[in-house]
Formats: sequence, C-alpha cells, structure tokens
Amino acid sequence: MKMVVRISSAVHNPVLAKVILSTGVAINVDRADLDATSGEIVLEVPADSCARVARAFEREGASVSVLEHPIIRDDDECVHCGACIGICPVSVFSYEPDWSVAMDESKCIQCGTCITACPHGALRIESE
Repeated sequence: MKMVVRISSAVHNPVLAKVILSTGVAINVDRADLDATSGEIVLEVPADSCARVARAFEREGASVSVLEHPIIRDDDECVHCGACIGICPVSVFSYEPDWSVAMDESKCIQCGTCITACPHGALRIESE
C-alpha cells in the first residue's frame, strides 16, 4: 500500500531508519523529495503493516497519508490518447489489446509527469 510521509524541519531524527528498525517492516521508497526545511517521501508498505508503520511515523513527528488510489483518472475526460504511456517512468500506463489505456496504479510513485503530459487533464494525484 502506498503512503506519503511528510517531515517538517522540526524533526531532526533519522525517521525512516527508526521506523524500519522499530517495526521490522520492509519499506520501499518510491520517491523522496527532501531539503533542509522539509520533506515528502512516497513509500510502498505491505498492506498488513500499513497502520503500524503509519503510527510509528506519527510517533516520530511525521504526518502520514495512506493513499488508496495514488493516481486518479477521470474516465469522462480520458480519450485514451496514450500521452501518459511513454512519459511515465514506472510504466503505470499501457495499451490494452483494444487500444484503450490501462492503468496499474500500484506502480505509481506520484511524480506527476503524466499529469503534465495529459492534454485533457484527466489525471490527478491523490494528495490525502
């Protein structure tokens, strides 16, 4: 399951390492955007450990959002042009045999590249 962890400048501990060690859960970092003042990390966490990992991050002072659907497509707006297919760095999108665009949202790292590429504005990132 995907989750977004936001870390403020008030947190000075190695939060990710502490959570991994305290929970014993293998966590995959899909994307991280960190600087000296704050940070946002998109993580893949086993579904059965998601609540435990989220609580551990919150105890360390981070805010957590669990993402049921990391990328959302408006099927009324999507014309299946495929602009998202070639631009996605993790192959979330692909053509079906009937040339409609399929989406495997479990691969999404929330980079936003597809949103910029979509000429119909049919895609958006789940933020909370």
